[in-house]
Amino acid sequence: MMLLENSVQAPDAIIMVRPHHFISNPETMSDNSFQNRRVDNNMTLSAKAFNEVTQAAEKLSAQGIKVNLFEDQLKDTPDSVFPNNWFSTHHDGHLIKYPMYAKNRRLEYRQDVIDFINQKYGVREEVDLRSYSNEGVYLEGTGSIVFDHNNKLAYACRSKRTDEHLLDMVCYKLGYSAVIFDAFDKNGIPIYHTNVLMCIGTDFVMISLDMVADHDKTRLVNIFNTNNQKIIALSESQIQRFCGNAIELQGNNGLVLALSQTAYDALTPSQKQDLETFVTLVPLNVPTIESAGGSVRCMIAGIHHA
Repeated sequence: MMLLENSVQAPDAIIMVRPHHFISNPETMSDNSFQNRRVDNNMTLSAKAFNEVTQAAEKLSAQGIKVNLFEDQLKDTPDSVFPNNWFSTHHDGHLIKYPMYAKNRRLEYRQDVIDFINQKYGVREEVDLRSYSNEGVYLEGTGSIVFDHNNKLAYACRSKRTDEHLLDMVCYKLGYSAVIFDAFDKNGIPIYHTNVLMCIGTDFVMISLDMVADHDKTRLVNIFNTNNQKIIALSESQIQRFCGNAIELQGNNGLVLALSQTAYDALTPSQKQDLETFVTLVPLNVPTIESAGGSVRCMIAGIHHA
């Protein structure tokens, strides 16, 4: 495995939220094809999700990643386990708050999390875009945007949760360039979040180009090749098993790739071998949380700091 200290792409500290009243969000079921209804009663679901976050945080901490774990005791925030959607942090000191599509997801905003980041890591400027949700305009953080921090790019596939104008505003603030494209599942439904389709690492990109619209494929491949990023080609069935929903993190002994056990099991031996030239694979067992339509990447809000 390639050792690379202090990658700009890979945060060494993260925020995770442990839910106490977990369910699959009924407000997002209509356009999130990754969701499914679990037959477990809510008490059983909550206990399973609570344990999955606990074990995931412990496993990441054992890799030397600074896991800042917050509790969510509320009953009306079913997706709080996915904090990556409502804020993002950046090396230049920006902290951005995003407008969420589902009304009950707007209840996830937490001032205590923002205060903690300010106090421990420092924030130069807060950019608050949340009011745009009142106008029916949305951009759901690092669900909508997959940042390539090394090359100052912001990838986003078009959907009703990802507004191009807001993306341009974010890119202007950060000095990044937007890379907007279309992507669909086999039924022709737009991919609701970019981070289920692709993962950007320091030296690689995991993506299902089969799901990218024909008019955008060559452009994306050319960008990856120009930036010397190895393409790990994923199939649509692997995307359905959350192989694209992973995140590169900085551990004590080099770079790691946090992904779910579901995703790890769906990767081929050659894909794992390719990835292991760059990162240590750290599979986390989160099947209950995945029933809500998100996986490991969604569960982790990276803290990028100076």
